[in-house]
Amino acid sequence: MDCRSFYQAGYGLSADNLKPTHYPNVVLPLAVGRASDILPSMKWGLAILLAGAVVALPFLFRRAPEVGDWRPGDPELVIVTPHNEAIRHEFGEGFSRWHQTRFGRPARIDWRVIGGTTEIMRYLASEYAASARRFFKAQGVAWPADGAQAVLSGSRPDDEARWALWQAFRACDAPDEMTCRMDLFFGGGVYDHAKAERQGLTVAAWGAAGPPAGLFEDAGGRVLIPAAMNGEVWRGTAYYGCVLSAFGICYNAGRLADLGIARPPEAWEDLADARYAGHLGLADPTKSGSVAKAYEMMIHARCARYVAQAGFSREQVQRYEALFAQAAALTNDVPAGVPPAYQAAVEQGWLAGVNLVRRIGANARYVTDAAGKVPNDVGMGAAAAGIVIDFYGRLQSELSSPPGRAPVMTYVTPVGGSSVTADPVSLLRGAPHRALAVRFIEYLLGEEGQRLWNYRVGEPGGPVRYALRRLPIRRDFYPSADPLLQAAQERHRPHLADPLWQPEVDAYRLGEAFHYEARWTGRHFGIQRELIRAMCLDAGDELRQAWQAILENGGPAANPEAMRLLEAMPDAPVPLSWTSALDYYARQPRLDVLSAWTAFFRRHYRQAEAAARQRKEDGRL
Repeated sequence: MDCRSFYQAGYGLSADNLKPTHYPNVVLPLAVGRASDILPSMKWGLAILLAGAVVALPFLFRRAPEVGDWRPGDPELVIVTPHNEAIRHEFGEGFSRWHQTRFGRPARIDWRVIGGTTEIMRYLASEYAASARRFFKAQGVAWPADGAQAVLSGSRPDDEARWALWQAFRACDAPDEMTCRMDLFFGGGVYDHAKAERQGLTVAAWGAAGPPAGLFEDAGGRVLIPAAMNGEVWRGTAYYGCVLSAFGICYNAGRLADLGIARPPEAWEDLADARYAGHLGLADPTKSGSVAKAYEMMIHARCARYVAQAGFSREQVQRYEALFAQAAALTNDVPAGVPPAYQAAVEQGWLAGVNLVRRIGANARYVTDAAGKVPNDVGMGAAAAGIVIDFYGRLQSELSSPPGRAPVMTYVTPVGGSSVTADPVSLLRGAPHRALAVRFIEYLLGEEGQRLWNYRVGEPGGPVRYALRRLPIRRDFYPSADPLLQAAQERHRPHLADPLWQPEVDAYRLGEAFHYEARWTGRHFGIQRELIRAMCLDAGDELRQAWQAILENGGPAANPEAMRLLEAMPDAPVPLSWTSALDYYARQPRLDVLSAWTAFFRRHYRQAEAAARQRKEDGRL
């Protein structure tokens, strides 16, 4: 059923039952409000903002140069992405060549560069809310004050009228119904693409017939692109992982020697060493879903350690998590058959992981918005080490390596310290060029598109200008016990930029070494990125000053009171913990939570610094 048919069938969508008077206590955001509701005194401010937006649009939505012999009238695709210029160039050129070979005409990609995934998600939500408001009002349906929240809710609203809106929104998938005027969301982590699917911003690329043969499985039933790997979901209904990432550490051996660090960092805990104070490069998790995933790996690894130390085997973990899943434990109740000590270990590990991130943040020289800055600075010696996405680390290691000499910068994935996650592509609801968008997805997931991720520049079917140094998702690019898959890998091997056959680079080997339990940290993903921002960025100066005072006055062991204050967690309205975090965060506005958290951390860090310095003044050193 299309959107208008859904509406006409009478699913509670009438001007009478959706009058805004039914929602008297909800404040209407300006972005989705009615013009008549805006106070006259605000009209001049709105006009100024709109004028500024018009001026800024050419800079926000930069168009890529025309490719090949594309001419007006040839196919054109609009893609919003956080990917860098290298990826945009190679896939723009590659898709155009592929499309011309397959369909006789080149295809141009109009890349929309807004920012990281956080900015993209906010923009998409705003565009779809505005589109829904226009559409429903054109159908004679009064738009309620909380209409945006209703249609974009990740779950069915309780109120019948809002549920009707929610259903009707998801029945619409045409450019003249619900649209953001773009076709694809390409890049970023699974978290944001899964959220986009839950909100109804994206739709399935293929109908009931499913994807074309040979895309996810070959003719013999061999899996070419798994749906998941050891707990990490790589594909949903409306998003499709197309390239893989792991997370790890990059370090500069020369700078380590200067600091007296003989053993390079191999585990996340190594970066909490006090000798790194003022010498780590970190990136902001609220600006990048991939960076946020790296921090999640640190916390998850601590959960795994605490569970193992409590004596629970891998088999027991699987059994207990299955019981949680069967109980659909959206509450924090421990189901029958699960020892309370198991859940206690998870919660203790989570808290220890958060504090590990805090200790690493205390060692930071800076926290940057740009994830690519960290390996670049480590390669130049501006930072001794840092946390990095694998492909940034491998690429910078190559760029910083003098010919015939050991690399200046080295990248390492901590063994058992990182899962392998996917960067997806998603088809946007109401895509203006849907058929072309689906072709791009099929190109991206097929062998031709996958070559671009890791072939060397100039190799047949490889990139033309930039070596991307990413890990393809297709199984046939990696070693396999299956003779046909292994034969495909050997065919690719001479052309690869990275030794995908080696265990430390083989994404499937790395994925098998890490068991991801989504319940431990996945539900906390958004909370963790905001908590880290408040704890290590917004209160970062106070954190580093407190840590420096502790180090100057005897170290952590000699300053128990200062360390207690440094590692304190917010305690209002209830103490923040694994158990309380979800409810705490969900029941308060995001900005209010961030403000309260930041104020708490700043206050306690100042007290920690004072306690450490008071110890010296008291002559207790």
